[in-house]
Amino acid sequence: MAGGRFAAKIVPCLWFDSQAEEAANFYVSVFPRSRIGSIVRYGEAGHDVHGMAAGSVLTVDFELDGQSFTGLNGGPHFKFTEAISFQVFCETQEEIDYFWEKLSADPEAELCGWLKDRFGLSWQIVPTVLAGMLTDPDRSRSERVMNALLAMKKLEVAALQAAYDQS
Repeated sequence: MAGGRFAAKIVPCLWFDSQAEEAANFYVSVFPRSRIGSIVRYGEAGHDVHGMAAGSVLTVDFELDGQSFTGLNGGPHFKFTEAISFQVFCETQEEIDYFWEKLSADPEAELCGWLKDRFGLSWQIVPTVLAGMLTDPDRSRSERVMNALLAMKKLEVAALQAAYDQS
């Protein structure tokens, strides 16, 4: 129920074919202040439902910069789509470049700050200044920024700022 009566926590669960532990280790290596939590393995009961071997990883809990996730090895039944993505807000171009280099694995999927990693998960690597530029009450400024953004793959803060400052 709403109104603060419960202490519910929202944790995204990411469905992998069989790479949940590999993905969690990869993401933890990319994001600072991150860690692997508990790992649950398939037992004799249930492993055959998803075509997994008994003893293989069922779920892995991990945290990326304070945000909890669960990776689930559920077999090849479902794949990630661009309908869900994770936004990474960056203060500097150096941060944008770092996350882009570490995460991008499919150049064909890059557009307007969006990328796809080697597991097929979509990410948006976004400069924190972008929201203010796009919501500026001067519509000509925000339109110039949007036009610049639409022409980019990886977002370039200097180019966005130049479009914003143009008179």
